Amino acid sequence: MKTLISIIGPTGIGKTKLAIAIARFFDTEILSCDSRQFFQEMKIGTASPSEEELAAAKHHFVGHLSALRDDYSIGKYEEDALGLIDNLFIDKDKIVLVGGSGMYEKAVTEGLNSLPKANEENQKKMEKILETEGIEALQNLLEELDKDYFESVDKNNPRRLLRAIDIIFQTGEPYSKIINKPKQKRPFRTIRIGLEAPREIIYQRINQRVDMMMENGLKEEAIALYPYRDKVALQTVGYTELFKYLDGEWTLDFAVEEIKKNSRRYAKRQMTWNRSLPNVYWLPYDYSERDLVSLLESLT
Repeated sequence: MKTLISIIGPTGIGKTKLAIAIARFFDTEILSCDSRQFFQEMKIGTASPSEEELAAAKHHFVGHLSALRDDYSIGKYEEDALGLIDNLFIDKDKIVLVGGSGMYEKAVTEGLNSLPKANEENQKKMEKILETEGIEALQNLLEELDKDYFESVDKNNPRRLLRAIDIIFQTGEPYSKIINKPKQKRPFRTIRIGLEAPREIIYQRINQRVDMMMENGLKEEAIALYPYRDKVALQTVGYTELFKYLDGEWTLDFAVEEIKKNSRRYAKRQMTWNRSLPNVYWLPYDYSERDLVSLLESLT
C-alpha cells in the first residue's frame, strides 16, 4: 500500500529539516500542511522553508497563495492535497507531509466530517462581538461551549473560533465531537514520525527562533503588511503582536516577548494534540543520522 509519512511536532523543533531528510531518503516530494506557510507574503513570521531548503526537496503548498487576495478553506486544502497525492502516488510509493497545523494534517490523513456551510446570521453576530468586545469574548464563549476543542484550537485565530462557534450553534453538538466522528478510510496508509523534546528545550528553541526572525526582518515584514492587518491570514502569532506595536499600543520589546509567549502557548497546544494521534514513531529532537536511517529502513 502507498504510504504517507506525516511529520509532526511542536513549532520550532526541526520538522522541515527532518521532512527534507526523509524526502531525499525515499526520493520523493513534500506537502506542507502548515496553513500559515501557504501565504507568500509571510515568509519570515511563519518560518517558511528557505530557498536552499526548497531546492533540497520539492515542496508543495508553500507560498502558493497571497494573504492579501486569496481566501482558502481547510475543505479546499483537503481537496487540493488529495488530488496531488493521487498524482504523486502514480510514481512514488511514499510521500512526506509536514506542518504544524493539526486540523490540516487531519484533513489529509483522515478526512473532514461533512460540516454545514457557514450561517450568515451567526457569522455576523460573532463578527460584531469580535469588533466590539475583542477576541477574548469569542475565546470565552468557545471555552464555555466546547472546552475540549478550546484546549487545542489556535486561540488567537478568530477564523477558527468563529467557525467552531457557528457549527456548535447550528448542530447543537460540541465541535470536538463532530470532527472526531469516524470518516471514510483513505486509500493509503499513514505513518507519523514525531519529534519530541523536553518542554524547556522546546521553549528555549522558540525564544531563539523569534530572536532570529527579528534579526532577519520580521518587523519590516509586519510593516509592509500593516495596511492589510485586517486580513484573516494575518490574524496570527508574530503579526498581531507587531501590529499592536505599530498601532502604538505596545513597545517593540513587549511585542517580541508576547510573540515568544504566544508561540510557547501554541507549542503546548500542539503537544497536547499530537499526544492523541495514533501510529506515531517518536524521535528525539537531537536524533542522529543512524537513528533516522534505522527508523526509515524499518518502514521500507
